[in-house]
Amino acid sequence: MTTTEQRPTTQNPIAHLDKETIERLGKEFDAIHDEVYSDLGDKDRNYIKSVIAAQRQLAALGRVVLLNSRSKPAWFAGTAALGAAKILENMEIGHNVMHGQWDWMNDPTIHSSVWDWDTASTAESWKHSHNYVHHTYTNIRGKDKDLGYEIMRIDPHQKWNPVYLAQPVYNLLLIAFFEWGVALHDLDLEALRRGEKSPSEVVKDLRGIGGKMRAQVIKDYIGWPGISAGAFALTALATGGRVRQSPTSRLGRQLRKLNSKPANRVAKFADKALPGVEDTFVATFWANFTANIIRNVWSNAIIFCGHFPDQAYTFSQEEAADESRGAWYARQLVGAANIDGSPLFHIASGNLSYQVEHHLYPDMPSSRYSQIAPKVKDICERYDLPYNTGPFLQQWGQVQRTILRLAFPGGRVRPKAGPYHRPQHSGTGLQDSEAARFRGRLPQDHPNAGPEQPGDGVRVDMPDRD
Repeated sequence: MTTTEQRPTTQNPIAHLDKETIERLGKEFDAIHDEVYSDLGDKDRNYIKSVIAAQRQLAALGRVVLLNSRSKPAWFAGTAALGAAKILENMEIGHNVMHGQWDWMNDPTIHSSVWDWDTASTAESWKHSHNYVHHTYTNIRGKDKDLGYEIMRIDPHQKWNPVYLAQPVYNLLLIAFFEWGVALHDLDLEALRRGEKSPSEVVKDLRGIGGKMRAQVIKDYIGWPGISAGAFALTALATGGRVRQSPTSRLGRQLRKLNSKPANRVAKFADKALPGVEDTFVATFWANFTANIIRNVWSNAIIFCGHFPDQAYTFSQEEAADESRGAWYARQLVGAANIDGSPLFHIASGNLSYQVEHHLYPDMPSSRYSQIAPKVKDICERYDLPYNTGPFLQQWGQVQRTILRLAFPGGRVRPKAGPYHRPQHSGTGLQDSEAARFRGRLPQDHPNAGPEQPGDGVRVDMPDRD
């Protein structure tokens, strides 16, 4: 059982730490990072490869089952499998690979410089907006563009505007179509208005989003529905038309409205050949649409729970000015929140249920977050710092309450979690490993990328070690 004290004030949670203490804190967090990177190897490589294989098998299963999407049981089973595959691809694979977490493997395909994902954001713009801007300036008001995604007031320090009255409504739209909201957010139109981004760069980003949109429409709303419809047509042909289908086709019903003999003849033919083909196409279309909504709702919930519940602190630009490495770690620590759950829940969340650990170490393989969590808690206890975590429904409920309340003027900062208390855990010794020896190595012919490399949009800009 974990216990925390409640701080009724809104003071900076690291204000009690002096400069020397913050320096020691930074060295302890560096040591956890180094310990993990000294131990990475085949076990970790096998993990990410097995997750990728499982995701592809799950997606294939969903697509095959949806060949019979006219059947309600098959529709629900296929949609569930496809939705789960999209969640796994988006959260545990795409997000983490493009963070550079697996660049140390020197794999020519599982690498942040070449990986792209099945979502609306382009890899290039997302890596800059998320990996660089968000993870560098986490929860600094006016600098972290993910703090409310520039359309929501989720902190009382944010100035109220009448447009926020609508945020409970467009929050629902954002939940359902989250991938598109993130893609538009990554355009960073504010930078365009400030003159920090050229119109040509915006046009380039829009073309990228348009390409992702075109690919998703062709794949999910034309290609796979067409394949399912074709499978039905072949089945009907092979069985001599004995497959059960509707007596009339959608096309036939529209043609009869023309009330002409040629149209009626075509309608009669369509009634014989097309009802099952049409029904299968439409059913698969809606199954794919639903799977995308499932992915969007889940990713929105996990990400919002990790950033906007009551426990998470935000910082003024003055508080974060001239930050040392230890202060950067401390800000990451208290600006995020975890979600309690089972191992399967953590995998489904992309291990972003360990949002605290992820913000401390965005370049660390996500599968290691559960291993280091006890050590992070130990640091929190010894340095009198909070460790923010809670059940899923509690975190999600707090976020939705905040979005509703702060749509209106006023609002107050909620009480924050106090110092974390638990039994201390000791670490293990360091040893050399493949990751430790080859952190600077890149796949042949790949551009620079990865957390320790100079490639734009991947590396987090944090203070150097002393």
